Amino acid sequence: MNNNDILRRLRYTFDLKELAIVDIFASADGVATQEQVVSWLKKEDDTGYVEMLDIDMATFLNGFINNKRGKREGPQMAPEKRLTNNIVFMKLRIALNLQAEDILDIMSLAEFNLSKHELSSFFRKPDNRHYCECKDQILRNFLMGLQKKIRP
Repeated sequence: MNNNDILRRLRYTFDLKELAIVDIFASADGVATQEQVVSWLKKEDDTGYVEMLDIDMATFLNGFINNKRGKREGPQMAPEKRLTNNIVFMKLRIALNLQAEDILDIMSLAEFNLSKHELSSFFRKPDNRHYCECKDQILRNFLMGLQKKIRP
């Protein structure tokens, strides 16, 4: 999944306005203008579409964590320069304070069944032998289930 699609889905699910997204960036010590946000939210074939970089999405997700759970003391976590679906999934799990059972329930809302073992493999470190890459389909179904849960 590309970063713009993830941002559009999160924006719809949590009913975020452009200024709210700018504020989320600011909570992670990031900078985004309303114009940038508007260009990121456009579809690929629209004029003015700009592809969202990984570092921008990582900054947004760090701000989303701060927004949902409160800003932690001390220096902010540096945004990753390279994002994977596993990192996006992990950051959303942290932001929404989800346990494995919660995620499995969300996935079932999207009619996608996953075992607890399969789920835990996405949250392991890449050098762990039980690590599994999170494919687009899994992240897409998680976002769809989240949307169905929050905006039925």
